[in-house]
Amino acid sequence: MDQKSDGTFRLKSIYRHGVGANHRLHQRLEVTPEVISAAGMLYQETTTQGQDFEDQEPLWTTNAEYATTNPFDFEFELRRMPLMMKRMKERDPEFIESYIYGETYMTEEEEHAMWIDDDIVAPNITDRGTVVSLALMSSNAYVRIPQTGDWRNVTEPWNETEPEDFGWDGDGIRGHVFYNEVENIVVLSIKGTSAQGLPGSGEDETTGNDKINDNLLFSCCCARVSYLWTTVCDCYVKSYTCDESCLEKELRRKDRFYSAVVDIYKGVLKEYPDAAIWVTGHSLGGALASLLGRTFGLPAVAFESPGELLPSKRLHLPFPPGLPSYMEGIWHFGHNADPIFMGTCNGASSSCSLVGYAMETACHTGRVCVYDVVNDKGWSVNMFNHRIHKVIDEVLLGYERAAKCVEPEPCVDCYNWKFIPSRDWESSSRLITKTKSHAAPTTTTRTTATTTSSSTCVGRNWLGFCTKYEL
Repeated sequence: MDQKSDGTFRLKSIYRHGVGANHRLHQRLEVTPEVISAAGMLYQETTTQGQDFEDQEPLWTTNAEYATTNPFDFEFELRRMPLMMKRMKERDPEFIESYIYGETYMTEEEEHAMWIDDDIVAPNITDRGTVVSLALMSSNAYVRIPQTGDWRNVTEPWNETEPEDFGWDGDGIRGHVFYNEVENIVVLSIKGTSAQGLPGSGEDETTGNDKINDNLLFSCCCARVSYLWTTVCDCYVKSYTCDESCLEKELRRKDRFYSAVVDIYKGVLKEYPDAAIWVTGHSLGGALASLLGRTFGLPAVAFESPGELLPSKRLHLPFPPGLPSYMEGIWHFGHNADPIFMGTCNGASSSCSLVGYAMETACHTGRVCVYDVVNDKGWSVNMFNHRIHKVIDEVLLGYERAAKCVEPEPCVDCYNWKFIPSRDWESSSRLITKTKSHAAPTTTTRTTATTTSSSTCVGRNWLGFCTKYEL
């Protein structure tokens, strides 16, 4: 049953986490009245300057109902709904990480017993106002604030000198924490792509690492679109053949966005250990919100997210046994004139490729909530329709009610690619096959087969544990 939450959600803190060479840096800023005041002054100054540029992405919605002079001081109202969610009984981050990485051995019966049906509260995704508020929270993560406030180290103090471009103006991922004190509910909004050429926020703050992580997460194999491209990892083997184990290791690296967003969640969980936590985000931030929600069993609402089913599988994130993914607490809002959300912004001549992005995935997990702006409004498919405030002002607020969330259509990513367990797998398989074809096995034959065969995993169960080995 739909319920209006008592109290409102306000921005309480901001996390920033370095990636790449700065991945050890992790800090938290408490949003004090002084920070809010300084942010408001910068927002008004930036807004005034932006009026001189017609193509400048707005920093906030133009809708009068949500008008404000300071996005950091805005109070959000969200409606909630009860949800029966199947998630893991033990969700401590240390346990989950060891579980996903295969460091905890369990029998199949024990694995099934780890899942429970949990009664939780979730955002009411059928309520238009709630969907708009979550989208505004997602856009809030793009808004820049001045170099002010007392940033506190979340991790152990480091000896390195903090780089000048870290955080707001350079490398890093950000999470904005909104809290409803009355209901004890937290919304974590994750910053998405803000890169020149690919419309996210119109900013150009973290272009380099956003592009690397986008291409790693959403391409078939390290952004190998053609021989002219420089790949973002070394997993490409040959034409339409990729090293799957290599890809998985790249995604799990500590200097990538997935590890960074997990660390941010750990900080939020420590700050609010007893609160219900929801996650949201736009574009890359929406995909990371979905991955985080799947990892820890959190309700997640994403906006215009690229297809994240492929990285979910490559990271071996937990999928509830026997439960279709569309029955989980993950919702993807988007419209059919956004080629990034629809998975059509690919190919060497696509607009994404022309600015250096290999957005090759189309498949989403959870449910998809699609607005048909092509037929309803006569829109044409254009990469600039991906912008968050165009989505808020002309789509979410342009319809009288929220889009219906339904099961995704059958979908296959990277159907023309061959993913092998390891770079040496093909040569080993050929050698074994050739050796076994001899009519009279010799000592050399047995030695060769024993040497080349190993515990190479070629099949995994729904948790990522190996169930089939190739000789």
